[in-house]
Amino acid sequence: MVEPLLRLEGVTRRFGATVALDALDLDIAPGEFVALLGGSGSGKSTLLRIVAGFEAADAGRVLLQGRDIGALPPHARPVSMMFQSYALFPHLSVFDNVAYGLRRDGVARPEIARRVAEALAMVGLTGLEGRRPAQLSGGQRQRVALVRSLVKRPPLLLLDEPLGALDAGLRERTGFELRALQRATGAGFVMVTHDQGEALALADRVAVLDRGRLAQVGPPRQLYDRPATRYVAEFLGAANILEGGLRPDGAVDCAAGCTLRLATPAGCEAGAPVALALRPERIRIVAAPPAENGITARLRDLAFRGDGWMAVVALPGGGDWRVALPADAAPPAPGAAVALAWDAESLVVLAA
Repeated sequence: MVEPLLRLEGVTRRFGATVALDALDLDIAPGEFVALLGGSGSGKSTLLRIVAGFEAADAGRVLLQGRDIGALPPHARPVSMMFQSYALFPHLSVFDNVAYGLRRDGVARPEIARRVAEALAMVGLTGLEGRRPAQLSGGQRQRVALVRSLVKRPPLLLLDEPLGALDAGLRERTGFELRALQRATGAGFVMVTHDQGEALALADRVAVLDRGRLAQVGPPRQLYDRPATRYVAEFLGAANILEGGLRPDGAVDCAAGCTLRLATPAGCEAGAPVALALRPERIRIVAAPPAENGITARLRDLAFRGDGWMAVVALPGGGDWRVALPADAAPPAPGAAVALAWDAESLVVLAA
């Protein structure tokens, strides 16, 4: 069994009466890219700062390559951190920014020159060694900050909203470059982000935090397709939440006004309340709703998103659902009745 690169054991952090991290456990494998995802106050940034050494845990252990680093100051930890602001030295050139950490470590000049040149070549910045940060674009500054963090070859790189300062088009392109660089270096990456698409596209695993606890951890597709809790379902992809009571035959009488037939048993006794997640893209418009897993609703609003339509429908039992339709669909006008259907496999039973 491969020893984790990073192991967090019962990490707890309090700020007065507020519990920012609540006995959190998490293992990260060597060379793994993990995204910490959650809303404001979920604890993701606090966790990153504890690993970096800028915050001290009130309880628990932080183990890097099997060594407890909880008592080490930031500069003594074999960890690099890239900040959202990039924190480049404005008075230093690109070369000197990247070389800064190597010089502090006493690396010989020829080795510094070789490693800086190699790092800049990896991100396409060869020839810009003499420029200062103010002479670079936002994307170029981001890449300088990234290779400055990696040039010391740390086993673990921490990234705090690394793409947050870039515009949408540049973020996507730079995100793929970030992923490629992580693969090329073999370093473990832990990235804090509030952007769901970013986390799903880049990470090997996504850890969703909710009020200082891990709500769910797993590969992006697994979390999206099979959310474990209501929080994960709503936060990651904004699923529709269906509630109802379990019947003796295993079906669910949904409060929205329809009958739900599940692909697998709900795992509770008849009469128990059940909550399920249904993704907007798993719902389709049909000529007439089936007796089970179907409903007639009224189209309340419609928005074109380039790659498709997002419809909001009002349910007969009250409340709204979101329904994603393909771009080439010809959706009815707002106010029209629409028959909807979905497959039993698309219904995910939520634990809480």
